[in-house]
Amino acid sequence: MSMDFNIKPVGAPVAAAVAPPVSEAANRAVATELPPPKSVTVVDASARARVDTGFLAPSVSHQVVIDRAAASIVYQVVDEKTSLVVRQFPEEAILRRRAYFNSLDMSKDAPTRMLATDRKA
Repeated sequence: MSMDFNIKPVGAPVAAAVAPPVSEAANRAVATELPPPKSVTVVDASARARVDTGFLAPSVSHQVVIDRAAASIVYQVVDEKTSLVVRQFPEEAILRRRAYFNSLDMSKDAPTRMLATDRKA
């Protein structure tokens, strides 16, 4: 028995020519000539789109903070002009919830249970 896994096509692939349907309105349309300022031109497909990040967020910095109470790493986007946090992950409510449950876990005074694999001394 072979250990390799192969998928073999059944039959030969057939290329079917698909012609787009021509609407009746396109057949009856009148040819128009527009002046260049009012006409639409095709954009060069090889030209790449450029995103100017300075325009989108001119005064934003990124920082990473460690929240010890929540025992989490926090990623923040901060506005440099006002020093306010624009975006944060995880959100403040999630950090408060983590800090609360972390404090509950630390405050438990229950004795540690021995596991079946532990040795008694």
